[in-house]
Formats: sequence, structure tokens, C-alpha cells
Amino acid sequence: MLELLEEQFGRYLVDPIGAVLFFDIAFWDDRPGDPGLVLPLLVVWLIIGATYFTLRFRFVNVRAFRHAIDCVRGRYTRPDDPGEISHFQALAAALSATVGLGNIAGVAVAVGIGGPGAVFWMVLAGALGMSSKFAECTLGQKYRIVRGDGHVSGGPMHYLRDGLAELRLPRFGRALAVVFAFMCIGGSLGGGNMFQANQSYQQVASVVPLLAGTGGSIAFGLALAFCVGLVIIGGIRRIGEVAAVIVPVMCAVYLLCGFWILLSHAGELGGALLTIVHSAYRPDAAFGGFAGVLIQGFKRAAFSNEAGVGSAAIAHSAAATPEPVREGLVALLEPFIDTLVVCTMTGLVLVVTGAYAAPGVETGIAMTSWAFATVFPWFPVVLSLIAVLFAFSTMISWSYYGEQCWANLFGIRSILGYKLLFLTFVWLGAVFAAEKVIEFGDLMILGMAFPNMAGVFLLSGRVKADLDDYLARLRAGAFPRSDAR
Repeated sequence: MLELLEEQFGRYLVDPIGAVLFFDIAFWDDRPGDPGLVLPLLVVWLIIGATYFTLRFRFVNVRAFRHAIDCVRGRYTRPDDPGEISHFQALAAALSATVGLGNIAGVAVAVGIGGPGAVFWMVLAGALGMSSKFAECTLGQKYRIVRGDGHVSGGPMHYLRDGLAELRLPRFGRALAVVFAFMCIGGSLGGGNMFQANQSYQQVASVVPLLAGTGGSIAFGLALAFCVGLVIIGGIRRIGEVAAVIVPVMCAVYLLCGFWILLSHAGELGGALLTIVHSAYRPDAAFGGFAGVLIQGFKRAAFSNEAGVGSAAIAHSAAATPEPVREGLVALLEPFIDTLVVCTMTGLVLVVTGAYAAPGVETGIAMTSWAFATVFPWFPVVLSLIAVLFAFSTMISWSYYGEQCWANLFGIRSILGYKLLFLTFVWLGAVFAAEKVIEFGDLMILGMAFPNMAGVFLLSGRVKADLDDYLARLRAGAFPRSDAR
């Protein structure tokens, strides 16, 4: 027992940031040598929050799903709605930050650790996360402001400060807002930037030998930084326009390849689904689903869909709508697309092809590449292109998140300095591994969930009142459709 405690807590002496953000809760097992299930406090925090919001909002993730799709299609949009981008562009911009390498590598890690049952827990976590995303993005719209330069600014740094001030907690709200903003900036430079550049370069270099080596990494980094700069210099409007094109294309290519693999293994699909459900309740599957998807996903892809982190609220606050709840409903589609569709497709492919049990196949992106290559021998090349697109889309959105927090702390006149700093880190991420910097950035992204979820918990009563009012007006016909699309 003492040895287990020493192993459990000893690493925190040399990793104080990890100690604060990832303090573990251990459920001990009496079997010798078995430490049982270990969950970081952050994981528990997000799971409790997602479950609470799902129950308090009476399963808004299910009962408002169809209306959310209608909103994305523009059926309730007016030309004079206040904002900078459309519902679809806001959804695409937020998805571009979440649909990334974690959908490819993170799922493989989860299945490799816990077996096929990990997919079940992943789907459950994504479904609950839809409610968290609804709450935070509704608040992002509700407390957004128009800055002196005419651009919209919203997100946790605003609703934590202004929303909690309305609850007579001004000092607490200001403290949470500042902590969130600093963490978001750190996350944008690390996990939302350097990690993406580094991993996309590694994948491309593996299939293009010409880019291997220092010279290749420098050239790749410069090219990537140039492309990112062309987009982010135009602000959220340009990011929304580019994301609206890239996200559907990259998701379609990946999903079509996955769907074809499932068709080619149609005879094994039923058995694979039964294996996933049957394995979901075994101890190793529970550990893989939670530790693999949630813990590993947090470290490498910020829980894949970032539900509860608060980042997406920054993008959705710029959407053109007079109804905060409407944009919150649009936002709940993100975890559905990111986790229940894209991640589930990856998990099914890994199971039906037997990649998770193949001898000598490493977990992570190599496992996914091997699984797809069983049907498409050329898929590693396509995966390299997809990895670059995933990384590129993640970077352009995270640049906006960091920019908004930077402007909130240091003023709008300093935004250009942040953009130049961000592009420098793009190049550094491709050239240097900088593992400690990347890990620090990942911790910052995940640490954003602590101040964000605390504020959303306290403000959930106002979200519930706004939701009930909006749905009552919707049933009464107060929102006529703008056209017949």
C-alpha cells in the first residue's frame, strides 16, 4: 500500500502543475499488485458537470437536437441578426479546433489500453458532453460584447467576470476570468499549436523522405506558418470561411474511407458491435474508456470535443443571432460530430479490422494507419494529408481563442504581437520536439475547465431559465422560419 501511494504521489513533487490539474482519485483494489481504477480530479470534474447539466436541462442534447440542425441550416436566420459569422461558420470554426489528431490517435490509444469496450464509454462521454457545450456557448453569447474596434468578443473571460458579478461575486468572477485567459493563451501556443505542428510534420516526414531531417522540418514549419498566417490575419470572419470549407472536406474524406472499410467487413460489423457492448463493463474496458479516452484524450486532444473547457464559447459568441440559447443549441452538435461520429468511426474500424489486437502494432496513429491500410494500402499517404488538415484547422481556431484572451488581458492594440508570436510557435513546433512546452500547453487547455466549469455551475440557473423561455416561445410560433430550406 505504501509503495502504491509513493508511486501515486511521488511524481507530483517534480510536476507541481500536473499535481494541481491532475490530482488523482484512486479506487483501490484488494488484489495484490492491482492499483485499481485511477481517475484525475479533472476527469471527475468534467463528468460530474456534464451529467449535472444533462439532468438539469432535461436532456437538451436529445430533445432539442432536431431544432439545432434547423438552426445550422439557417432556417431561423435573419440578415440583420447581430454578429460576425453564420451559425454554420461558428460550428465549423469550433469543430476545426476539436476535430484533430485526437480523433485518429487518441481513440487508438483508448482501444489499445482498454479494448473494444472503450468505444462504448467514449460515446457515453460525448453524449453527456453535448449538454456542457450547450451551457457554456449559451453563456458565451449571453455576455458577449462589441469591442472598440467593432469586433465581437465573448467567452468565459466575459461571462465569468460579468455573470458572476450579477450573482454578487465580482472578485471571484474576475479572478476566474483572469486565470482562464492566461491558461487559454498558454494552451493556444502549446497544445493548440506546437503539438499540432509537430505531429503533422512527423506524419508527413514518414511518407515523404525528402522532408526528413532538420532542413525538411524548417521548410515544413515555414510553409505551415505562412499558410496559417494567411488565414488568421483576417480574424474570425476569415477563420470561419476557411473552416466552413476545410472541416466538411476533411471529415468527409476520413468518414468515407472508414465507411468503406466497414462495408468491406459487413459480416463482422454485428459481432464488433456486440464485442464493444460486451466489453464495456469489464474492468479493463472501463479503465481504457475513461483513462484512455478521457485521460489520454485530455492530454493529447483536450477530451477530443473540449466540452467543459470553454474554448468553443469564444467562437460561438461571434455567431450572428439575437438568441443566445439558439447558438448554444447549435454548439451541442459539436460533441455529436466529433465524438459520436468521427471518433466512433475510428473505433469501429479498429475493432472490425482487428488492429487493436494485431501483434507488433503500436497504439496511436500507427494503429489507425495500419487498420485503414488493410483495405487501402495507400491510406498512410492520405492520412498524412488528413493529419495536416486536422492540425491546420486546429491551429487557426486556437489562434483566435488565444487572441481573444490576449486582447482581454493586454488590450486590442497588442493583437498583432500575439499573432506574430503564434506564428513563431508554429515554426518552432515543427522544428523542435519541445515536449515540456507541449505538455505545459496541454495542461493549460485542460486546466481551463476548472474556472470555466465553476462559473457555468453557478450560472446554470440562468441558462435553464433562458432555455425554458426560448423553447416556450418556439412552441408558440414566435420564431417563423426565414425560408423553406
